[in-house]
Amino acid sequence: MRAAAARYGTAGSLVLTALVAAPAGSAGAAPPSPETRGTTVAAQRAEAAGIRWGACAKAEDLPSFLRCGTVSVPLDYARPYGPQIRLTVSRAKATGTSAKRPLARQGALVFNPGGPGASGMYFPLMGLMPEWKRLAAAYDFVGYAPRGVGRSAPLSCQDPKEFTKAPTQSQSYPDPSYKRERIAQAKVYARGCAARNPGLRHYTTLNNARDLDVLRAALGQRKLTFMGASYGTYFGAVYATLFPAHVRRMVFDSAVNPAPSQIWYRNNLDQSAAFERRWADFRAWVAKHDRTYHLGKTPDEVLRNYEKVRAELAHKPAGGKVGPGQLQAAYLMAGYYDDYWPARAKALSAYLKGDARPLIQQAAPEPRAAVEEENGNAVYTAVECNDAPWPTDFATWDRDNTALARVAPFETWDNAWMNLPCAYWSAPRQRPVDVGAAKGTLAPTLILAAERDAATPYGGALELHRRLSGSVLVTERDAGTHGIGGGPNRCVNGYLEAYLLEGRLPVRHAACAPHKEPEPTSGVRARVLPRKR
Repeated sequence: MRAAAARYGTAGSLVLTALVAAPAGSAGAAPPSPETRGTTVAAQRAEAAGIRWGACAKAEDLPSFLRCGTVSVPLDYARPYGPQIRLTVSRAKATGTSAKRPLARQGALVFNPGGPGASGMYFPLMGLMPEWKRLAAAYDFVGYAPRGVGRSAPLSCQDPKEFTKAPTQSQSYPDPSYKRERIAQAKVYARGCAARNPGLRHYTTLNNARDLDVLRAALGQRKLTFMGASYGTYFGAVYATLFPAHVRRMVFDSAVNPAPSQIWYRNNLDQSAAFERRWADFRAWVAKHDRTYHLGKTPDEVLRNYEKVRAELAHKPAGGKVGPGQLQAAYLMAGYYDDYWPARAKALSAYLKGDARPLIQQAAPEPRAAVEEENGNAVYTAVECNDAPWPTDFATWDRDNTALARVAPFETWDNAWMNLPCAYWSAPRQRPVDVGAAKGTLAPTLILAAERDAATPYGGALELHRRLSGSVLVTERDAGTHGIGGGPNRCVNGYLEAYLLEGRLPVRHAACAPHKEPEPTSGVRARVLPRKR
């Protein structure tokens, strides 16, 4: 998905590879697969080698007080002595004190921000934020770039300048000509991924989970303490399924629905429906503050003004770079994070008054980010296309998305176009892991979810909670920000700290009141979670 992508398709004539280990504790489990044995070999090798920490490469753009290193993992776990790739890793050591109080050190807390395709190399910087300081006192904060991301054997599917070219169109109800154009683009993109990346088939959620176990070993941790957000919850859940005895504590923040039938096609449809609800929340908030923005006193009036801007940009892009496609991408962020609401409302209001500068500042492509954005999209596409069957006949996509767009036009077709290369993917597909852990095989885990999250709809948290025995679900009621741990909700952060610092959890469920809505100003609090799932 865009923010939390998920899909499952009618199989068609797809090649399936059975690389999935049986869930722990299952009766009659098959002998270990070559990939399972390869993971053991790679982890033992990484434990012996450790990580040689030093100054971070200039390309990482990280401050000098952080330390960086690399971990070698097999490209193909069935061939652990074959070609290796290096994953980049960053670390800030535990401070040992919080509010002038010493805290016992508890090893490494490894974080993944999701995507697929997002880098967690920045994560150690989170320890500087007030909401994270107590955790940073007890844990070494460890971030890393998963395989394919950044400098970790990076993937690329097309020229970054071509990927970020602007302006582009975006049609809520695409006509046949536009559909043919996007189908052709998807085919070219899929071919580019295959041509540019000889090892493409090895960029999967299963291998991300195996890499995580090798990283655990390289860090010298007998058991893993991990926090995953968005897509990070899915491969964290896969990790918990494959390596339950290696889990110490695990936090799933904004959970992807892990049901095999959802990965990934159907999760994307659910996501598009959820974005429509969150788009309505944003418009209701703007209408409530009509005295500030003058965009309409009802959500429908706000929508009409948005569509007016969209129509004008289709004929005359703002600054020559912001067309309907860039507008859509910018306002999609309001579906992810409500702290974008004030700035997005201000930009729309200013444009209608004749000042396009705020909209250009917020929506125009940033040339310096082109390589990173193309890389992130390449990894996203590779992992999700490799992970599961997808519909191979566009008629299926057309039927499902046309029907959904009648009630959820905001994001439906743009989400479909982003994922359409998977219909024309040449690499073999896998069967999604049947996520789950038998009772008593997995340490208690914590799931955090906002009730109105669009990127990873709330049903995913309920499904993950059902599948992971001993898990506890903490819900932020009537809120929709994507990624809530370490955010503005003190209640949520209290549960997070109690679990990670003391291993303390509620019995099965807990709920927090929503965090405060943003004030109608132009300020935006910086976000660090990914722009995909």
